[in-house]
Amino acid sequence: MTDWDVHHLPRAEDRTFLVTGGNAGIGYFVAEQLAGTGATVILGSRNAAKAESAMSSIRSHVPDARLAHLRLDLADLSSIKSSVDALETDRIDAVVCNAGVLLEEPPRRETAEGHELTFATNHLGHFALVHRLMPLLEAAEAGRVVTTGSFVGKSAELDLDDLHSERDYQPKRTYSRSKQAQMLFAFEFDRRLRAAGSTVLSVVDHPGGALDSLTPARPTVQPAPGGRRFPAGLLLQGKEAGAWPAVRAVLDPAVRGGEMFGPRVFGLRGEPRLEPIRGKLADTGLAARLWTASVELTGVDPASNL
Repeated sequence: MTDWDVHHLPRAEDRTFLVTGGNAGIGYFVAEQLAGTGATVILGSRNAAKAESAMSSIRSHVPDARLAHLRLDLADLSSIKSSVDALETDRIDAVVCNAGVLLEEPPRRETAEGHELTFATNHLGHFALVHRLMPLLEAAEAGRVVTTGSFVGKSAELDLDDLHSERDYQPKRTYSRSKQAQMLFAFEFDRRLRAAGSTVLSVVDHPGGALDSLTPARPTVQPAPGGRRFPAGLLLQGKEAGAWPAVRAVLDPAVRGGEMFGPRVFGLRGEPRLEPIRGKLADTGLAARLWTASVELTGVDPASNL
């Protein structure tokens, strides 16, 4: 891999990137950093007011930022096609599948289509979104699908017989399973892209341990840090740094499909580096079965037209 400096990113004036959940959290900082390269950055968010606040904040740090908002509700599968149809661009150079939900406590919630909310938003919504975006990604010189997983997703125990957590719903466990599903999808997608000879790449990133208390303030988006910064700052990092692996996965010309990027220090903090793919994430059989289940649940197949 090439040397990578998170503070001196390559220019990308002629490129267009879509960041889901770009109005808050790590997604906001991904959008802000990508905007600093001169690229056009589209913030995918279901809340127009929050997207406007995020774009205003980005412009305060990147005065010449080229930004747009796409109304996008990943929990509503029936709305995703019309959202993508509303995009005013002839190509997407990269989509960062970052948006997600983590419910703090029960009860279990379902979408209008009857899917468990966390799994539906984090995995199924992005699965359907990528399907709809494929013509725009293939229109780019080398489109990229960058899927933001999670450190906890590496060790989750995904239950293909209970993807909607009907038997044993626990919010944090359901979240970790949904993130593992996202990562498995991304690796399986790249295998299918390579087999088809596609120019599109599928790459995984994860932010490590990213805490609000270590995150720089963005007044209309991210409150000023509160709470104790020590000793958490020795092992973890803020959300600005948590965005670095995704930004590298989007911009680094040396990136190859099927790779994963995470923080350098124990996978928890530091500059982004290439990580080995082990354990459940390397289980191609599990990933293929999840793909089949995802097609059945969404009614779409991102690899169908390759």
